[in-house]
Amino acid sequence: MIQSRGFTFRTCSHLIRKKYYVVSRNASSALPELTSVRYKVERGPYATLTDGHVNFFTNLLDQNRVVTDPDECEGYNVDWVKMVRGKSRLVLKPKSTEEVSAILKYCNENRLAVCPQSGNTGLVGGSVPVFDEIVLSMRLMNSIIDTDEMAGVVVCQAGCILQSLEEHMHKVGLIMPLDLGAKGSCLIGGCVSTNAGGLRLLRYGNLHGNVLGLEAVKANGEVLNCLNTLKKDNTGYHLKHLFIGSEGTLGIVTKVAIQCPPSPKATNVAFLGLDSFDSVLKTYCSAKANLGEILSSCEMIDKLSLEVCTKYLHLQNPITSGGDGHNFYMLIETAGSHLAHDEEKLNAFVEKAMNEGIIADGTLSSEPSKMQNMWALRERITEGIMHEGYVFKYDVSLPLKDFYKIIEALRERLKSPEIRRISGYGHIGDGNIHVQVATKEYNDEIAAQLEPFIFEYVSKLHGSVSAEHGIGFKKTKFLHYSKDASVISLMKQIKRMMDPNHILNPYKVLHPL
Repeated sequence: MIQSRGFTFRTCSHLIRKKYYVVSRNASSALPELTSVRYKVERGPYATLTDGHVNFFTNLLDQNRVVTDPDECEGYNVDWVKMVRGKSRLVLKPKSTEEVSAILKYCNENRLAVCPQSGNTGLVGGSVPVFDEIVLSMRLMNSIIDTDEMAGVVVCQAGCILQSLEEHMHKVGLIMPLDLGAKGSCLIGGCVSTNAGGLRLLRYGNLHGNVLGLEAVKANGEVLNCLNTLKKDNTGYHLKHLFIGSEGTLGIVTKVAIQCPPSPKATNVAFLGLDSFDSVLKTYCSAKANLGEILSSCEMIDKLSLEVCTKYLHLQNPITSGGDGHNFYMLIETAGSHLAHDEEKLNAFVEKAMNEGIIADGTLSSEPSKMQNMWALRERITEGIMHEGYVFKYDVSLPLKDFYKIIEALRERLKSPEIRRISGYGHIGDGNIHVQVATKEYNDEIAAQLEPFIFEYVSKLHGSVSAEHGIGFKKTKFLHYSKDASVISLMKQIKRMMDPNHILNPYKVLHPL
């Protein structure tokens, strides 16, 4: 153990596979107002479900995989943060691509709208119905089809839980390039369909680079086989990219092939306390320069974000015993092949920043349980803040120099006594900040103060209105703040070509068409 100026370095030889937390969905039991009512949406020209339709699906799937019970359907109609709510009366649970194809073919012919749903862990209302769309749950399509250990490729159905894939790949010395706090609930097909980012993007990049191929079903039931497993395949249009990030509006992803890197042999985590955001930026720049190839994750948490974990979830801040703590915290992870080498680099980096007065306090560990506890302070923030009532949540990306300005701007703008907390945290390594405004309950006046202000502000700073959760239902009106009119026009043309009856996830991404 090395101590210097209040900074404690703790090291050990154990490796860790981080434990990820399934976020509780019971922080508030109250159901939100129907989306169609709260947001004044007009229902599209779709057919209404009949007994004849239900009979067709029952004959196709069997009764156990056709859900019509209102109480059971309710769980598929509400997102987990209780922000939006639909009123679907039918949930279908296919197990194969062939069943998905038959379902979509029938729905397309009968003008029945469909809402594909994976783990329902999104934050923009993209995975639940707006009206009475049929929910197509992918949870039973959860088979791992093939694992190529030498090439580092896994092929699986879209309903595989991310954590299950991580555990499977760990057995053969590989890891998933995608790493999310919701990995115990989210499904890989939903991750691909939203182009989810997560904690490892800094090291391994986004899913456009890690998805080698996929299979998808178009609105008319046609199956597109783009399930390539080669890293290099320069043969014409790479149609897989149409489905990565399209949120189920162009087709439903049924299988994916993902490139998986080798598991690191040594993992270290540093949890740091800083007094200013300028120090956060300096620390990040120093981490890039001094940690180089072993830098795996770099996260920023402001004081009010961390507080919900210590206050409501009773997690312990590892570097604060009494007092008010620090204004900002950083969680930096390294992942390499030689523990002693990595520890030496991380020690040197932190000690240098500490001696320069950039870092105020911190702790470093490679002991599994301690690293797990540090990560919990980052991954359970959303769970913690739900204890305060209703939460307006936004994920946006901004240039690093402007990363925290949005939080400061909102604190200056919003003065309502109904507001309990305005805080921010996120992936400083890729410019993605998660903005949280907690109120006692949903408030129209606060909503009007937030939107479109937050998106206009981000646009002026040349940021993106969505960094990793997609557009979904909540951001359709604000897409133009990040996309040129010509680009949106082409997106609409592609949508009309691939789904002319607009049955796939209507009211999402592009609305109105």
